[in-house]
Amino acid sequence: MSASAAGPAAPALVCAFAVTRTPPDPAGLAAARGHEEGGALRVLRAGDLCLVVQDVPAALFGEEALTERLNRPEDLERCARAHHRGVEAAAGRGPVVPLPMATLYRGDRTAELAVAARRPVLDTLLARLRDRTEWAVKVHASEAAPEAPADAGTRAGPGSGGRAYLSRASARRRERQGAHGRALAEAEAVDAALRSHAVAATRHRPQSERLTGRRDPQLLNVAYLVEDARRADFTAALARFTADRPLPGVRVEASGPWIPYSFARWDEDPRPAPDQETPS
Repeated sequence: MSASAAGPAAPALVCAFAVTRTPPDPAGLAAARGHEEGGALRVLRAGDLCLVVQDVPAALFGEEALTERLNRPEDLERCARAHHRGVEAAAGRGPVVPLPMATLYRGDRTAELAVAARRPVLDTLLARLRDRTEWAVKVHASEAAPEAPADAGTRAGPGSGGRAYLSRASARRRERQGAHGRALAEAEAVDAALRSHAVAATRHRPQSERLTGRRDPQLLNVAYLVEDARRADFTAALARFTADRPLPGVRVEASGPWIPYSFARWDEDPRPAPDQETPS
């Protein structure tokens, strides 16, 4: 998140959501709602680029107040949802470059100058994202059966001594490591198959079990940039993993199409890294 140029003394700030070259539909923009505490969504022009913004009260969106609010999970979620609504409204008629959540300026002129200063990056990004959408794919290891209690095998039988217990524990550890290795290989096979139908892909950090609420670990968390013309090929490949489950060691979950947030960072070099772009 960024809270650039925000000041608690200012009566109002300009919150910016996204940049596009295709002016949003006025009716759609009027019907959309950004932050509940702010005014109507509107468009600022910077040459032939459009910046969708909203006036918001400085008392709530100044740097100090905003930092405090975003440390509260419920306010963070409300802010994220409001930001997405603003980006969606901007994307009604063409590709957009979403700005980081809570991008704030002191006034219209400051916002327009910020867009103008990034013009070359924005041109590159908007050209790259035209007629393309993002798909999110998460690959989890298949949930293993609960293990027997550690002392279950020590109660009776010829193999019930300490050495036998250690041997069984070692065997279980090797089995778990082997299963994890096979699941990782299967996850990589899923990624390779999907990349062949995508323009680009980028890996995010796998989510923790606390976030996923699942006992089985997340192995891959990947975003794919897919040409609209090749969407059927991509979704057909995806369906083979999500519906038919040809790989027993993993479970594949997917969602999309989304506005390509993962491939539209205006504060980074828009040229793809060598491990990001996938030959099409």
